[in-house]
Amino acid sequence: MDETFDIQAYMTRGVGNIVAASLKATLTNPRESAFMLRFAAASKKASKRRAEAEKSGEHIPPFLIASITSSCNLHCAGCYSRCNHATVDAAPVRQLTDEEWLAIFREADEIGVSFILLAGGEPMLRRDIIEAAGKMQDILFPIFTNGTYMDEAYFGLFDRCRNLIPVMSIEGGREETAERRGQGVYEKLIANMDTLHGRGLLFGVSVTVTTRNVREVVSTEFLDTLAARGCRLVVYVEFVPVTEESGELAPGEAERTILRDGIARLRTAYQEMVFVSFPGDEKSSGGCIAAGRGFFHINSHGGAEPCPFSPYSDCNVRDTSLREALRSPLFAALREGDFLSDDHVGGCVLYEKRDEVEAALKTADIV
Repeated sequence: MDETFDIQAYMTRGVGNIVAASLKATLTNPRESAFMLRFAAASKKASKRRAEAEKSGEHIPPFLIASITSSCNLHCAGCYSRCNHATVDAAPVRQLTDEEWLAIFREADEIGVSFILLAGGEPMLRRDIIEAAGKMQDILFPIFTNGTYMDEAYFGLFDRCRNLIPVMSIEGGREETAERRGQGVYEKLIANMDTLHGRGLLFGVSVTVTTRNVREVVSTEFLDTLAARGCRLVVYVEFVPVTEESGELAPGEAERTILRDGIARLRTAYQEMVFVSFPGDEKSSGGCIAAGRGFFHINSHGGAEPCPFSPYSDCNVRDTSLREALRSPLFAALREGDFLSDDHVGGCVLYEKRDEVEAALKTADIV
């Protein structure tokens, strides 16, 4: 990894680009546009706090992923969270409370985190936490949801708290979505989109990109369906093969080229929409941005992890602050070693190098 690469400058530009694109996407919606203007100002202040911390040798990432529950009502094919046992059918035990999550959100705001992605399991099962997030108006909370629990109470909450942005998981068309997520899910997602659009609410979709659907999910037909229903954000996430039998679904270089070229084309054709790709072009960011370089992950029980696809932790935010978690021996070892370089296949370098990460974790536990 290039030691001269300036991750703080790279992430600051990235945040600025997302905010600018979001402002552009809401110009025809006065309430959303007003909120985005306020958030843009808050984001600049957060960037300054991160820059000040950087001067003193402390790197604060602008993104945090918070998996607020281990419960989910669906059993999606190839789900990394279930394969890693982060999502289970048993009743949750000792998950963080809404008060504990609110304390995390407040500290994140204080240190300069601008975006907290709420995930699970199915995050909308924790309405208490999402209501708490709505109080933190200087942070944008994309909620990565399967959409099946969206109801009138949630529509009202999203209307009151414009910093809560539902991002619904979809696999392409009806057939592809039903194959992975179950019958009736696609129809529910479409109904949600129509309701959100009708109420003037900002929303997005998350697409798991595989070797099977990559061409469809960057097609004009698919995007026209989303655009017509008011979708303003599309997040593409490369499939991570957490089982041997699902390895064939992981995008290779050919699929990544299709995705990269497709997104470039879509950004020109659909200028009212924001397109984000994860992990995206890691070469341009000096490698993977997990483990606190650009983001990190807090699981439903408080464990601080490099990312959701790399569920290893040597500290818990019940016992330590976010600042201290970012300085954990495991995170430090991953950032300072060669773990985050882009020499890998599949969607996640840390999953690809999991044996090395496990060895680093054992060393971190000894330190």
